Amino acid sequence: MKKVLLFVLIFLTITVSAQGRKFFEKGEAVLKNPVEKINLTFENEIPLVKVVINGKSYQFLFDTGAPTVISHSVYNEMNLEEKRKSKVKDSQKNKQEQIFTELPEMKIDQIIFKNIGVMVMDLQGHEFGCLKIDGIIGANQMAKLFWKINYSENTLEATADLKNFQLENYETVFKFFSLSQKTPIIESRILDKKINLTFDTGFTGSIKISDGEYNPKNTTVKSVETFGVNSVGAFGAGKAVSSYHFRPKQIEIAQNKFENEIVMTGNSSLLGNEFLKKFRFIIDWENNKIYLHRIIDTSSKMQSFGFAYRFINLKAKVVLVFRQKDFPIQIDDEILGINDTSFENLNDVSSCEYLLNRVEKGLKSIKIKVKRGNQILNFTIEKKEYL
Repeated sequence: MKKVLLFVLIFLTITVSAQGRKFFEKGEAVLKNPVEKINLTFENEIPLVKVVINGKSYQFLFDTGAPTVISHSVYNEMNLEEKRKSKVKDSQKNKQEQIFTELPEMKIDQIIFKNIGVMVMDLQGHEFGCLKIDGIIGANQMAKLFWKINYSENTLEATADLKNFQLENYETVFKFFSLSQKTPIIESRILDKKINLTFDTGFTGSIKISDGEYNPKNTTVKSVETFGVNSVGAFGAGKAVSSYHFRPKQIEIAQNKFENEIVMTGNSSLLGNEFLKKFRFIIDWENNKIYLHRIIDTSSKMQSFGFAYRFINLKAKVVLVFRQKDFPIQIDDEILGINDTSFENLNDVSSCEYLLNRVEKGLKSIKIKVKRGNQILNFTIEKKEYL
């Protein structure tokens, strides 16, 4: 599992109460052609699309794990009317009260969406600013159409008639049920436990299950323990916790068997892009099915230098470490430099550059300089394959 954010994963799962079901049924999609091809950019393990609202261009995350989201600046600029207020929960279980409104029109290439129910919020955290995510195209909006996605080719297609997509070559089918905001939920069986996974294109990781679904004393699988902050949600980073990564011999997802997949634990149960990028897939909300055709057939690996860091207040801070004997890096160490690259005197531009283009990417060994209290320490760290 090679991720640009080095185990500090993006989870943009946002859950709205069931009272919002009627609100998210609203709206329509108008297509110019039977099949619309949309410019998709899949980078840093997330799918991004360009949208136009009120004549201005924005970059939105294509996220099945959330409802459609616009920023407060768009809400105020268009002088939209508040329809309701409700508390919502992000992937880190943080809750905030948000405004809900209707967006009169949004264009995605040639598709015009009218009167879509949207949530108003500003995504928090340095990562979202660096990724330049202005909002979210959510499941409630996607459910108006059928979608075909291929991350490896940066392709996204939409149609109002499923017959326009040939399903013959899609050998795997996931049946799902939906939450009020239309987010797909898929039944799975992992380590003999029945677990509901959120089908989440806003999650950069692979397969994640809630902490309570895994017993770290289970001797039937090899596991790797980490401690620290391993995720960033819509309302900010999570808390420092112990998490586990393990590789079951086999798992079931919607009664389909998969081998050699790496599973991690956390505070949500999700199926994300590290898994989905191995497939071309079609999402069908009319029949509650996801059709998948495998295009990549490689085993997942977990390789790391044994720690993860975030840029907090323009400083590179260690936020997660692997539990292992005599490991020299500690949580809250400030990284002053890696190899010949200095992380001192950073600004917004340089911190984003180092966040999105990791200095250590592709290397097998690094020299790292850290500040711990009043000490300046130097270490050489080798990359290790943990699973």
